[in-house]
Amino acid sequence: MANFGGHPPGYIPGMSSNQRRWSAHARSTDIFGRVLCSTRDQHFVVDGPVQNGCPGEAVTPGELFLSSVAACGVELVQVFARQEEVPLRAVQVEISGELDLDDPVRSDVTVFRRVHLDFALEGTSAEQAELLVKRFKGR
Repeated sequence: MANFGGHPPGYIPGMSSNQRRWSAHARSTDIFGRVLCSTRDQHFVVDGPVQNGCPGEAVTPGELFLSSVAACGVELVQVFARQEEVPLRAVQVEISGELDLDDPVRSDVTVFRRVHLDFALEGTSAEQAELLVKRFKGR
């Protein structure tokens, strides 16, 4: 497991302050389709979906991927609002994704056919909210 020597997550010794690196680890457990994941000192369980014969009780990989994108949206909109001194009070992101194994977008890998994000911002004007979300989309 990576040791960052007390530095913040994403820190790369000897590289510029604009470069980041993250790492994660996943391993099988005694339960088929249940995975133990770790990043730094944080641990969480991910289950494959029931359709694959897995438990499907914990967050699935697809849900985890979508959650990561939504979390990135919330965090970056907060950062951008702070940088631009926009009076943002709260951010919510709803995300959904669809795939069709019978009609894949690509034959070589499984990818989402469609991903939709809805942002809800409190404390901003409509124009400020639009600019913050646009900045996220451009990132």
